[in-house]
This record gives sequence, structure tokens and C-alpha cells, in this order.
Amino acid sequence: MGACPCGTGRDYADCCGPLHDGAPARDAEALMRSRYSAYVREDANYLLRSWHPTTRPGELSFDAPKTQRPTWLKLDVLRHVATGVDSAEVEFVARYRIGGGSVVRMRECSRFVREDGRWLYLEAVQD
Repeated sequence: MGACPCGTGRDYADCCGPLHDGAPARDAEALMRSRYSAYVREDANYLLRSWHPTTRPGELSFDAPKTQRPTWLKLDVLRHVATGVDSAEVEFVARYRIGGGSVVRMRECSRFVREDGRWLYLEAVQD
């Protein structure tokens, strides 16, 4: 299937693929990487399943014309910090381009929580 979009250098089938198929993430960084891969693959169902119900949107789609959707180019994880037994933050930079435009650099620190043994994306940390 090829290299995983998340940037680990591993094959998709051995990296984010199992998470997209339902396996739990080992930690918040693995979940964040799998969510990035889901954006690359336009897997709205996985993104919604891995989003905490208190902050999850009602729907998520990739229906906009291809020229108006991001083309994800690269992910760099800057740090992964446990903030509690079942909570963590992951800071990352993701690069994308829309249409023929310039490359956009998105830097974010995201919060994650573990419930019933599964990591879930909670929210972006606001400065």
C-alpha cells in the first residue's frame, strides 16, 4: 500500500492502517498521526470516531471540489507530553496547499484524552 502519510517512514498497513480499521492507538501521538493520515485519505468516518463526543462536530465531509480541498504535504510532530494518566498534548506542524496556492504551515497543540482504553482527540489548545 506504500508509505504511511503520517511521516513515520513505515508502511501504511503497519502504521495508521490498523488504527483506521479499529485498533486502539498506543498513545496520543499515534492517534494524532492517524488522524493526519485520515485527513490525507479523506476518511471522515475515522476522524469522527476518533473525536471526543463533547467536541465532535455533527458531520464532517470532503465534498468540496478537489481544487478547494487541502492537499496535505507533510507532518512534523514537535512534542508529545503526557499531562496526566489519561491525558496528553501533541504539538505538530502540518503543511498543505489548496489548489495551486502557496504552501500553508499550520502549527497546533492538540489535547487528547483516553477513555475506556481508547485515545480520543479533544481540542486544539488556544493561546
